[in-house]
Amino acid sequence: MFLPQEFIRKKRDRQPLDRDEIAAFVRGVVDGSVTEGQVSAFAMAVYFNDMSVDERVAFTLAQRDSGQVLDWHALDLNGPIVDKHSTGGVGDLTSLLIGPMVAACGAYVPMISGRGLGHTGGTLDKLNSIPGYNVTPDTNEFQRAVRDVGVAIIGQTAQLVPADRRIYAIRGITATIESVAMITASILSKKLAAGLEGLVMDVKVGSGAFMPTPEKSFELARSIVDVGNGAGMKTTALLTDMNQSLAPCAGNALEVACAIDYLTGKSRQVRLHEVTMALAAQMLINGGIATDDLQARVKLQAALDSGAAAERFAKMVAALGGPIDLIEAPARYLAKAQIRVPVVSPVKGQVERIDCRALGVAVVELGGGRVRAEDSIDYAVGLSELVPLGQCVDVGQPLGFVHARSAREAVHAAAEVQRAYTLSAAGEALPSIIYRIVQ
Repeated sequence: MFLPQEFIRKKRDRQPLDRDEIAAFVRGVVDGSVTEGQVSAFAMAVYFNDMSVDERVAFTLAQRDSGQVLDWHALDLNGPIVDKHSTGGVGDLTSLLIGPMVAACGAYVPMISGRGLGHTGGTLDKLNSIPGYNVTPDTNEFQRAVRDVGVAIIGQTAQLVPADRRIYAIRGITATIESVAMITASILSKKLAAGLEGLVMDVKVGSGAFMPTPEKSFELARSIVDVGNGAGMKTTALLTDMNQSLAPCAGNALEVACAIDYLTGKSRQVRLHEVTMALAAQMLINGGIATDDLQARVKLQAALDSGAAAERFAKMVAALGGPIDLIEAPARYLAKAQIRVPVVSPVKGQVERIDCRALGVAVVELGGGRVRAEDSIDYAVGLSELVPLGQCVDVGQPLGFVHARSAREAVHAAAEVQRAYTLSAAGEALPSIIYRIVQ
């Protein structure tokens, strides 16, 4: 007979856990025989005593198997099933670009994404700014969209990984969110439940990153790669910079417009392009579509230049209920804020540092993110034309623009953005865009 309290005691006392008892505990989480107090006690024991790689793999697979696991074999797809996941950041709209680009190169991308968390923006919130786009289709509709278009980006359904939803909610109110072992299981159980063959993980580093230090970012990347591969999914991680907004904007409708400009070739900012290409190239390599980074980038650039990637995005939007002409007329559909004001620089100098987290918080305070899970979002608000690190500005020159629903909120946000920027006479060396690849 499985006794949760004995299982918790073993982890408390740093004794190894085996696969069968881990699976029994996770089953108890789903059927309710494991109480909220026991989940929180286990989470705290893991927080302090950690898990071995074998325990992490077993915990991840048990969570995967707690609900539906998607099977793609019946669809007879003629390419690999791959995805990417990010730890989240500010102005990080790469999912909207990478999914269509990789699909245009012959892979299939069933991307199950999340909403904004804290100061970070969420891919689902961006897609919700597109009128009619259904982020919660049933499984059959989701799989049809992936089969027909090559990519579909949706939210987690009730059938996928129910154990993680309960465990995550309890971790959120018991100060155990930061456990790398449990973060790993939470991310990978959902990806494995989507039936993936390959995954590329984008782990952010810097002032706007979820992980507090570069060392913790690397620890998470190493854990994701080891556990992902241990669970039978080809997994790679990239450590990428989040010391400034990745795109020159932050806010849901603004980021969708930026994604459309990128895919159509109207505007491709250098940092956004480099991170997008690096992640997408690794997805093609993991999926066996390209043998190396150079070959992958040639294929991806061809998908952009030919318009094939933009066409996949348009087809995905239409397949999931959005407008069929969003690419041609984004201004017709994407919400626009009533107020747009510049954030003027108080001094002359070169941008030396940006508190990227503060930019994300400013967007949340404008109404572009959530303070509580039940909060509604204003898709129109946000920041645009953000000046990057290293750029020289004069007194009174804009550091960016605030898009707000009221003048009062615009003034407050402008002051927050102004404080987020540090200017100096000389400036500092720019951070790397890609820090390292973890194989």
